[in-house]
Amino acid sequence: MRLKTQNTFFLAAFFTVVIQLAGCNTKPVNLSVARESVKEYYESGKYDEELDAVINEAKEKFSKIEFTENSVVIFDVDETVLNNYDLAKQLGFGYVYKMNKKWNQEMKAPAIPQVKELYEYLLTRGAKIIFLTGRNIPEFEVTYKNLKLTGYTTFDTLITQREHEYNLTPTEFKSSKRVELTEMGYEIFGTVGDQWSDLNGAYHGIQVKIPNYLYQNAF
Repeated sequence: MRLKTQNTFFLAAFFTVVIQLAGCNTKPVNLSVARESVKEYYESGKYDEELDAVINEAKEKFSKIEFTENSVVIFDVDETVLNNYDLAKQLGFGYVYKMNKKWNQEMKAPAIPQVKELYEYLLTRGAKIIFLTGRNIPEFEVTYKNLKLTGYTTFDTLITQREHEYNLTPTEFKSSKRVELTEMGYEIFGTVGDQWSDLNGAYHGIQVKIPNYLYQNAF
């Protein structure tokens, strides 16, 4: 998920998950070692193994649902259906606002195959799909095209963040949109995202947490 930079606290994975605790003392890992740990996890197949397990569990849960005409599952975009790993790697697993926006404009992000498999499974079950992203409204068109180009060709709508919503926290934004969709008549059976802020709040249904060790955002 990407909310406006001024309102989002991005952290590389090595700033958040590779701190060793020894009694009352914290022992941070050298950044070069942490970067290599993140790279090794993603490129050795461990990330794919974890993601496979998550998707298989999600399919099992959704297999028990009887979808109706207004049933919907909501997907986040970045690090959920689209993969920005190559950009993160170029940046040393940090974040540069202008380079991120340039990457988005060039529509370089490929689909995440396992999540696309879940998307296709849900379509065969009769679920409607909605993409809900914290990308800003000026990026609506390129995000829409990127989704289509990577094979996400069937969905009800794409929702991006509008100017008056920029000051909302990620959880507030996503939750408020789910409330609006419910009031419109949609029945939300699940949410799929790489951040807990994609999943928490009102009307989340089955929560499918996609692993992400590149960054975490504010809640």
